[in-house]
Amino acid sequence: MQNHRWLRTPAGTAPRISFGADYNPDQWPREVWDEDVRLMKAAGVDVVSVAIFSWAKLQPGPDTWDFDWLDELIDLLHANGIGVDLATATASPPPWLTTAHPEVLPVTADGTVLSQGGRQHWRPTSPVFREHALAIVTKLAERYGSHPGVVAWHVNNELGCHNAYDYSDDAARAFRVWLEERYGSIAGLNHAWGTAFWSQAYSAFDEILPPRVAAAFPNPTQQLDFLRFSSDALIDHLVAEREILNRISPDIPVTTNFMVVGETSHADFAKMAGEIDFVSNDHYVVEGRDELAFSAAITSGFARHRPWYLMEHSTSAVNWQPINRPKRPGELIRDSLTHVAHGADAVCYFQWRQSVAGAEKFHSAMVPHGGEDTRVFRDVVKLGGILQDLGDVVGSDRARADVAIVFDWESWRASELDSHPTEKLRYRREAFDWWTALTNAGIRVDVVPADTPLDGYRLAIAPVLYSAPTALRESLERYVEGGGHLVTTYFSGIVDENDHIWLGGYPGAFRDLLGVRVEEFRPLWEGEQVALSNGTTGTLWSEPVDVTAPDVEVLVRYEGEEELDAAVTRRPVGSGSAAYVSTRLGVEGIGALLPTLLDGAGVASELPEAIRGSVELVVREGANGRFEFLINRTDDEVDLGEGDYLCGSAILPARGVAVRRA
Repeated sequence: MQNHRWLRTPAGTAPRISFGADYNPDQWPREVWDEDVRLMKAAGVDVVSVAIFSWAKLQPGPDTWDFDWLDELIDLLHANGIGVDLATATASPPPWLTTAHPEVLPVTADGTVLSQGGRQHWRPTSPVFREHALAIVTKLAERYGSHPGVVAWHVNNELGCHNAYDYSDDAARAFRVWLEERYGSIAGLNHAWGTAFWSQAYSAFDEILPPRVAAAFPNPTQQLDFLRFSSDALIDHLVAEREILNRISPDIPVTTNFMVVGETSHADFAKMAGEIDFVSNDHYVVEGRDELAFSAAITSGFARHRPWYLMEHSTSAVNWQPINRPKRPGELIRDSLTHVAHGADAVCYFQWRQSVAGAEKFHSAMVPHGGEDTRVFRDVVKLGGILQDLGDVVGSDRARADVAIVFDWESWRASELDSHPTEKLRYRREAFDWWTALTNAGIRVDVVPADTPLDGYRLAIAPVLYSAPTALRESLERYVEGGGHLVTTYFSGIVDENDHIWLGGYPGAFRDLLGVRVEEFRPLWEGEQVALSNGTTGTLWSEPVDVTAPDVEVLVRYEGEEELDAAVTRRPVGSGSAAYVSTRLGVEGIGALLPTLLDGAGVASELPEAIRGSVELVVREGANGRFEFLINRTDDEVDLGEGDYLCGSAILPARGVAVRRA
């Protein structure tokens, strides 16, 4: 996202936070459309995503096209002041295509061919699929590329959600091309993959396959490269569609919806963000409001803190969890405004009208099965009014914090490969624990990709930074020597970009910077704990840490452990410092350690002590000023004090959000 371009807006229209949903009118009789428009205007809707899953309707057969319904729909929406985020309709191919060309269907690692009948049943590397997909993209761009009602292009949908990892022969051929471009020679690949182990040396690229089901652990660097390749294949498809859209309709911005939520890691969204005009994200609550806010902060980092588009979330219950409960009063508005706090300038849902048939008929929508006389729709209308009152916030950036969590996609994927010291390590969970503990302490925190310059951050936390290429190691060293305060954790600095161990003892690449050395890891059994000198406990991991530099300070020690001594250390370096945490502290343990780390970095909470932990503070700033979003994390009222409130008031209700000028 080098040049941030936002939704097109009609001349003379006041800036606003856009509001809307995925709209699927092709599921409904024509007479429902006019009712939809009436209700959209009542709710303050100004944008809808259209045609996401309409390929079969737009192209009923190989040589048959039907655009009349879409012509009428876009004209209707435009006449009523509702912009169209027009999808390229390529997310799910129609049955006629997979029947005529079953070779487009994905293949699993064990050789199973996945059938049509669900969605996203296509191979990212299939030349046959690509040909047909780009044909419909071209048709749409030629027909609607100059329509004033189209405010953005929406490429595909949730790229890779169900088809990220394809092990077909198409994938094998494309993987070989990708590898040859990456390594240049088979000798370079053999070195990178360490193929001297287990007699795996290749004599030609044609011998290489994706890491299909094998008799033993597949080569770890092969696995890692396949993850990288699979992400790049999705990006390549995105770029192929984008290039057609840019050529035919250069004035319309292009986006695609990420899935920054929970453990979803199939695509490198930080890299994908560089290929679109503005970042979009789909988020559904999986672990409560803190995970929602953490994911929104990650999305803001991918957007480089520029405004982004919340493409999908839910008004209430979803349909795909084991048990699907509705949101409680206030949560619909709070969840939406939390995303706005973290930079979203568009708030949209899946979907506008709740379906009567299909796999998602029990998924909530802006207009539920019960119609407009429902709590959900009344809350939707209320939210629409609130968003219109926040016009001054539009276009502002999410303000930089003093603290950053470095979130590294490479380390996430590589640290959780098989044949490691423990299979229980979860990279995102460790990062989330640090984010939660900082929020509990009333500290604003950014979550940034690993290539983000850290200059200006007083404290940077890089949890489980397993993958440490030379450039990243040197960047962190410069940050510390320049006055930054770095914290990293167990299983950090272990390997280079090829998943080769940094020799000399752990934590490898950061051993000299931290002034510590570890000979062996000591992961903990499930349920096992180690006692720590500050009264907390560690889980998951422990290490016998040897202090190797005389200026290292031991902040926390292990207790009652014959083989273990230093648990948390800190070393002054230049005008900064580098700290090491050798066990999983969890939110409580991090909370006990934070005062020492924050004081050492000169970081303090901006919130009054009485409301720290109860309220999350997020700040946006732009041409119209600086705005504080105060989000109630509790089920109790909170007194915020007096201020110039754009939204809410000094008494913040349970699960409420207030916005005030700073």
